[in-house]
Amino acid sequence: MNSIRARLLVWLIGSLLLASLLASALTYEMAWRGFNTMRDYNLEQIAYSIVRHDTQDWLADQPDPEPVAPTDETAAGEPAQNQAQDEGQFVSQIWTTNGRLIYSSLTDTGPALQEPGLHQVEWDGTLWRTYTLHDRERVIQVSNMAERRWRAFLDYVPSLLTPLALLLVLLGFLINAAVNGALQPLRQLRDEIGARDVALLSPLAPDEMPDEIQPLVDTLNQLLAKVERLLTTQRSFLADVAHELNTPLAAIKLQVQLAQQARAAGQPVVLDELEAGIERSVHLVAQLLQMARLEPDARPLEPQAVELERLARERVLAFLAQAEQKDIDLGLESDGPLAVQGDPQQLRVLFDNLIDNALRYCPTGARIDVRLRQDDGRTVIEVADNGPGIADADKARVLQRFVRLRPADTTGSGLGMAIVRQIAEQHQASLSLLDTPGGGLTVRVLWPAAGST
Repeated sequence: MNSIRARLLVWLIGSLLLASLLASALTYEMAWRGFNTMRDYNLEQIAYSIVRHDTQDWLADQPDPEPVAPTDETAAGEPAQNQAQDEGQFVSQIWTTNGRLIYSSLTDTGPALQEPGLHQVEWDGTLWRTYTLHDRERVIQVSNMAERRWRAFLDYVPSLLTPLALLLVLLGFLINAAVNGALQPLRQLRDEIGARDVALLSPLAPDEMPDEIQPLVDTLNQLLAKVERLLTTQRSFLADVAHELNTPLAAIKLQVQLAQQARAAGQPVVLDELEAGIERSVHLVAQLLQMARLEPDARPLEPQAVELERLARERVLAFLAQAEQKDIDLGLESDGPLAVQGDPQQLRVLFDNLIDNALRYCPTGARIDVRLRQDDGRTVIEVADNGPGIADADKARVLQRFVRLRPADTTGSGLGMAIVRQIAEQHQASLSLLDTPGGGLTVRVLWPAAGST
């Protein structure tokens, strides 16, 4: 049962039923005791009434009085209904002080004489409630059947429980209405969110919601803000991608047309520019794929112990041929075997982009050093060059996507440093751009001490 409304109704109505059962039991018990008290009081009043209205004083003066009771002839002469009413209501008996029965309203003796006060006795297989009163020379006992008392009480039970049942039904309807009213803000929130689309990501109004729902609304507003930022970033990224791809593709198309015209005119076909345009497009597409793989929801980070020295040596060797073409001195400096917790594939991409960027922007005859070292328990990766460097005002810009400080001097796509920044952030490492002593740029990636092994 996942419905909040159903849970509330079950708990509230269940509690109401339990309370009603308890109240019914208490009401029944109190009413039964009150009823018994009233009937016992009636017995007592009848006993005193017999004392006040007894006109048979002569019975006490008789030497040997016999019990006075309705004879068979008298009983036969009385209507059967009166006899039934007499036996069903009260039975009166009178004894002398020495314990001889001198009067009984029944044809036989009736319940045995009891001590003064109220008693419950069994006579003739039936329970009787009796009240015995001692008065001068007589003892009066009034009795009635417990079963008749019980039946009389049952006649009053419906009138006692009917208001409680009506109250239970009324409270059930009120609880249902209250639960529906209390959950109305949730339904309104559901309808408002359901009516929205991607184009409508404005925050919800928390002031119109109950206090219990405001934290949920605040969380939804935070989520909507994140989605809006994500969509804005994606739109900007797609626009930049389209713009960046448009230039090399247009150049490739132009070079193909020129090659076709040269071939038609019988002239030599020069494909150098076409090859450069294709190379730039391939490089851009490769970096776009790298950016896509670095998105938080693309692939979860799988950290493991990565040997940086071996990985750095592997990547430096991979770029040696490109460095030799530009007569650039590319080397590796390491303090010894170092390891960090990270994703091997992403760290390989980090080294590739740092070395590739340095090779693209450094002039012929420059020097590039890849350094690995420990600094107060922290692992440091540095790629230092003696190239033109970056002005302090441009160091923050160069970490953004599609930013090229000197587009005329290089065929880069402006994604390399943005990729490095994102990889460093995912590894909880800090990225900083520093000036190389004597001129140039040093890119430093610093792992915290807790991230080193």
